[in-house]
Amino acid sequence: MSGKRTAKRQTIIPHCLPHRTNTTYMTNIHIRVATAADCPRLLELVHELAVYERAPEEVTVTLEEFIDAGFGKSPVWKAFVAEENGHIQGFAIFYTRYSTWKGRRLYLEDFIVTEEARGKGIGKLLFDQVIAEARDNQYNGMVWQVLDWNEPAINFYNKYQADLESGWLNASFSKSKTHQLLNKEA
Repeated sequence: MSGKRTAKRQTIIPHCLPHRTNTTYMTNIHIRVATAADCPRLLELVHELAVYERAPEEVTVTLEEFIDAGFGKSPVWKAFVAEENGHIQGFAIFYTRYSTWKGRRLYLEDFIVTEEARGKGIGKLLFDQVIAEARDNQYNGMVWQVLDWNEPAINFYNKYQADLESGWLNASFSKSKTHQLLNKEA
């Protein structure tokens, strides 16, 4: 992800024409590349996701850091947003991950459709666009995480015949922990 981005640049993804789902005929859904101007709404949705995942206190990123990480001098993420009648109802944020076993893979960091807009096919449109991004940019696959108790998400991914792995534990350090560990005497 190189080059300078501006808030005025918007790319409408061409396949987002009227979409039929089991429940609703969608004519006002547009999937596009996120801009810096979208970040306040994206962060609202991040907080909604954190509440759903029972970890609202874990969201510590500031709006300024979020914008800089996506649109600053060295952007590290890209996102697609789903708009319904001009209002962002969901997004998928992703970046390149490198696996020594598999090579370049697209990592889907967060994928959310706001609760009020679920069941309209928005998630499918977003997810399909991320899959297309992985395919079109010749990634060697796509990876993401899902909580083992999140049955609606697991059911969604099962419709795509995703390989849901078991046996891996997530490990992490917070910023303060990295400072604490390195400042400790041996």
